[in-house]
Amino acid sequence: MPTPRNIFLVGPMGSGKSAVGSWLAGRLKWQFADSDRYIEEQTGVDIALIFEFEGEEGFRAREEKALEHLCEQRNIVLATGGGAVLRERNREALRAGGRVVYLKCGLDEQVRRTRDVRNRPLLASGPKRDILKDLMLQRGPLYLEVASHIVDTTGRRVRQVGQDILKLLKEN
Repeated sequence: MPTPRNIFLVGPMGSGKSAVGSWLAGRLKWQFADSDRYIEEQTGVDIALIFEFEGEEGFRAREEKALEHLCEQRNIVLATGGGAVLRERNREALRAGGRVVYLKCGLDEQVRRTRDVRNRPLLASGPKRDILKDLMLQRGPLYLEVASHIVDTTGRRVRQVGQDILKLLKEN
């Protein structure tokens, strides 16, 4: 099967979507985009400020518009925000626009990878481990629903994960 027109990475915070996406885009000589960075560029403010003034619902509305645009592109590797799968329209756009790879990651690894992160509004409301666990309970089934492929990133290097994704896409 030929390489898909787009590769969309979904998964929880700390699963490696941005790092793996950047590696894949470089390897394929495609454009790399991060939906959160795209929203920040379009609004001129960071995600935390959007959450502060518009709440999560306001951010999700902006995210939906961003994904609608990004999913229509060609030859793009897109790292989505962890909550991008919450809206059905987003899941539909992702499925229609390319191959969706769920980057799965163990909770301990997520906690470690997000240890020094300060720009994640959802992690600011309590104990990080509990928040990440709750988010996974809510979002995990949606990642599985939208994904055409699943790759575990726990304890693995970006290059290893990227090579696995390329192999999966060639085989399927």
